[in-house]
Amino acid sequence: QSQLVESGGGLVQPGGSLRLSCVVSGFTLDYYAIGWFRQAPGKEREGVSCISANGGNINYVESVKGRFTISRDNAKNTVYLQMNSLAPEDTAVYYCAADPYGYGLCDYGTDYAYWGEGTQVTVSS
Repeated sequence: QSQLVESGGGLVQPGGSLRLSCVVSGFTLDYYAIGWFRQAPGKEREGVSCISANGGNINYVESVKGRFTISRDNAKNTVYLQMNSLAPEDTAVYYCAADPYGYGLCDYGTDYAYWGEGTQVTVSS
């Protein structure tokens, strides 16, 4: 059974940092692009960052560039999202998802086959 499990969310003050982890099981991470998405209350889900299966293509939504860093450790079946300089507008449930067609490129399209349950990130003083 293919599964993704996010962790690392929580409550943090503005300006703080969190590192989210996405651990996958039931499939080989090496062949999948991974995307991080978020959904805030009353808003549509948006793509935050993605990394291709070969690690050669990384994208960030404009609002997190320079603050967030995505990385992957295939040996640990884990993808990370390091989030620095967090702001209240980053508050959302963060999800990771796996795309089996993203070997060399990644995007926030409709090819994501597997999704995690999400982890809550709340940025508040």
